[in-house]
Amino acid sequence: MPTFVPGLALAVATYQDAVRPILDTAFPGLAHSAALLGPGSEVLGYDTVRSTDHDWGPRLLLFLRPGDARRYAREITEALAERMPASVRGWSTNFSAPEPGESWWLQPAGGGPVDHRVEVLDLDAWLAARLGLGPRAGMRARDWLAIPTQLLLEVTAGAVFHDGLGQLEPVRAALAWYPDDVWRYLLACQWRRIAQEEAFPGRCAENGDDLGSRVVTARLVRDLMRLALLIERRYPPYGKWLGTAFARLRCAPVLQPLLADALAATDWPRREDALCAAYEHLARAHNELGLADRVDPTVRPFHDRPFRVLAADRFADTTRRAVTDPDVSALPPDIGGVDQFVDSTDVLRPADRARAAATALHTPPPPR
Repeated sequence: MPTFVPGLALAVATYQDAVRPILDTAFPGLAHSAALLGPGSEVLGYDTVRSTDHDWGPRLLLFLRPGDARRYAREITEALAERMPASVRGWSTNFSAPEPGESWWLQPAGGGPVDHRVEVLDLDAWLAARLGLGPRAGMRARDWLAIPTQLLLEVTAGAVFHDGLGQLEPVRAALAWYPDDVWRYLLACQWRRIAQEEAFPGRCAENGDDLGSRVVTARLVRDLMRLALLIERRYPPYGKWLGTAFARLRCAPVLQPLLADALAATDWPRREDALCAAYEHLARAHNELGLADRVDPTVRPFHDRPFRVLAADRFADTTRRAVTDPDVSALPPDIGGVDQFVDSTDVLRPADRARAAATALHTPPPPR
């Protein structure tokens, strides 16, 4: 096996050493942008040697103007197949034959044209397919909330190697993070999720249901991790990479041991200690954002019961009251972005399904 090269570095080399020289010779002056975006661990910078067994290799996206894409896409694809080198940095440029819905993998070039993975695309059509809408004309609050955070990551992570169109970098910058009031709304909804269950691990334990206490604790840990990402302006990735993304946050050195202790604790008092310390740390971090009035970040008893909670509703309510955008204020309270109320890959992965689910909940019902 060749020496492992991170996929982003391999894509840069593929463009600079294999693709760009062919474009300059065969299609001189053709305006284009080149990038590695979309799905794939390498786009997020998380790939390892393990990643190389499928859906990985010297690949990239080549964006053209709509008319140029219609005119030249096939010609460019064929020219690259005929002229690309058999390998880049030791990795074959020849992939298995594409099959709809199936993975593909690297295979040795046979001496003829290579079956490469340089996709020639219309930028606006690609964005609409990935996100469920074309973002370059601007997005409303409901549009932001209908896009799963993983899909926003797939457009804003990765790397751009050349932006001859002058369009790709501006749209990535525009999508880099939510408008402030959409951010407030999402933070408020995330705090509400925590508020709804923070008393449950103790009640389960008190009732002799240790497994139930552990399950609810795990749910809270996941919500706290996603909250931490939102506080640090990072789109939460899907489940496989949630812990990896969380580990790179500024708060991780403090929160990782606490959340691990909460999950590993064999009794409720230790579980509660760890959760409460995590609540207070994130509450202080939330206050430091300055997005809303400060809230007392200390835990307190849950009514007269022997359980400590943050009473996270206080953060949800205060943050929601700070919203001034009428479009955000008009949203149903506590629903949130599509990731906050849908946990199905089959809904979140296709942008059109995620958008349909979000629209159904964000649109006010007709008057009776």
